[in-house]
Amino acid sequence: METALITGVKSFTGVYLKAELLDRGYRVHGTVHGAKAAGENITSLDIRDRDAVCDLVEGLKPDVVFHLAAITFVAHRDAEEIYLTNIVGTRNLFEALAKCTHQPRMIIVASSANIYGQTLIDPIDENTPANPMSDYSVSKYAMECMTHLWVDRLPITLVRPFNYTGVGQDKKFLLPKIVDHYARGEAEIDLGNLDIARDFSDVRFITEAYAMLAEGDFAGNVFNICSGYAHSLQQILDMMEKIAGYKINVIFNPTFARPNEIKSLRGCNKKLFQAVGSMDLIPLQETLSLMYEHQKNGIGNENRN
Repeated sequence: METALITGVKSFTGVYLKAELLDRGYRVHGTVHGAKAAGENITSLDIRDRDAVCDLVEGLKPDVVFHLAAITFVAHRDAEEIYLTNIVGTRNLFEALAKCTHQPRMIIVASSANIYGQTLIDPIDENTPANPMSDYSVSKYAMECMTHLWVDRLPITLVRPFNYTGVGQDKKFLLPKIVDHYARGEAEIDLGNLDIARDFSDVRFITEAYAMLAEGDFAGNVFNICSGYAHSLQQILDMMEKIAGYKINVIFNPTFARPNEIKSLRGCNKKLFQAVGSMDLIPLQETLSLMYEHQKNGIGNENRN
């Protein structure tokens, strides 16, 4: 049985990835930031602590590594924390893995499709020039550049997930916010431009892709993880109207609308499917429906407490 290490195991993505890997027969160990969240096969770790990262890796000797630990919210206000976590933290992990007496056979590192920024290329493939437009996306692109210093010593595969969602995602993200408003029966919601379209996937598709890439020999490669379809906010509202059975009143909020924003951004998943074979895409409406039902049940439980 192989040992898999997931940094950020209790993150939205980490929870789903752990379940996917357990189903595939891995022994899974994870890291979290904060002592209170530690537990069985879960270690509290500040990835910015170089010595602590080295001690963990040498003690665990993982066969495969999934590096998810990062500041992932684009609007996060602490730029220093973003850069230290996403760049220095990743470098600490690489150094520890390179020094380890047991070399992992594969390291999956989560970057982000945000590095592409605003581009007119459609669909966006892995050769699309980077144009990061936030501290978060700059940190991820810088992390990718730093990764090139280690590819001759470590079997690293970079993944660039586009937007994704699912049950359990924080309501500060757009789709969970919309679902929550419908689940609560809110009469209105503040949103930006409704004709903006983005490539959304189900988190279960994302984590399945990570696991499949880890089982192949793709070191040195970069893969987009995406559906290949773009859905506008209006289309998402139409789906939610069918799911919830009512129409919500949208209030245009200019703070949610970026000037000169590209209307449609979608990824190309051709390279991914050529590498791992065909994968079943989960329809967005199915994902939204599951999120809605889960949220409705949660609200009912809250009301009973």
